[in-house]
Amino acid sequence: MAAMFESEAKGLPLLRRGKVRDVYQPSTEHLLIVACDRISAFDSVLPTPIPDKGRILTQISNFWFEKTAHIIPNHIVDPNPGPQWYPDIDWYYPDLDGRTVLVRATQPLVIEAIVRGYLSGSGWKEYQKQGTVCSIQLPAGLTESAQLPEPIFTPSTKATSGHDENIPFETAAELIGADLAAKVRDTSLALYKFAAEHALERGIIIADTKFEFGLLGAPAAAGAPAGAGPGAGDLILIDEILTPDSSRFWPADDYAPGRAQASYDKQYVRDYLEAIKWNKEPPAPPLPPEVVEKTREKYWEAVHRLTA
Repeated sequence: MAAMFESEAKGLPLLRRGKVRDVYQPSTEHLLIVACDRISAFDSVLPTPIPDKGRILTQISNFWFEKTAHIIPNHIVDPNPGPQWYPDIDWYYPDLDGRTVLVRATQPLVIEAIVRGYLSGSGWKEYQKQGTVCSIQLPAGLTESAQLPEPIFTPSTKATSGHDENIPFETAAELIGADLAAKVRDTSLALYKFAAEHALERGIIIADTKFEFGLLGAPAAAGAPAGAGPGAGDLILIDEILTPDSSRFWPADDYAPGRAQASYDKQYVRDYLEAIKWNKEPPAPPLPPEVVEKTREKYWEAVHRLTA
């Protein structure tokens, strides 16, 4: 199976190449985002791509962006842009189909918005030591993977290198302002609750997820009438949303608190890397074919269940 490790949009300046997405800037108003098949774990991009992964992430993000637009506007301009956009630039080729979106350019917030409905990952590690997650006191006696009494908002820093760090809400408010932090928190919780209910009906528990937000620097369209869409300075949802990369997806029929859970996300890759005792220092090791195929299957299972 062919995989796209990196993209090349000819004639367009590459703004940045992230762990998964290549971002081009055809104009001051728009960005062209290509989801490649790279996969990262423990802050390193692995040398082995997962075929179809970029298309899966794009398909599921576009599904959620459309489904949650009543909660908050998002950055999507065209969910599968073709050569009709910027026809004077020779950027388009068929391999970009299904993995490329045209979006509004924004100023991303400097925090990541994480919502946890279950106790896992770094939250579970902190709880074991202190009984808290991001300084939020939780009931005593919770076990690994336990459902929390209510979903909690646990922001983190957005590190350009190294690890993101969980921070209290008060620190997030200092970084972006109290009113904006409250809006991000409330919107994130509303998004999570809406998505968790939809997913559970389809046999998936969303244990936790990460959202990213940005502020528009310009109106959505020149000459657009008032109220037609988000405008300058408005908060909108960006990046990806509720994917197997940004969320923990657990099969509901196998869920049992008190242990680690099976999943439809990249936890399978993390578990493999832990099993081979990689020291988590670059360079990352390659993945064997069976791990690549199993990961691909898990990602497809997630998108099929959630979007069917």
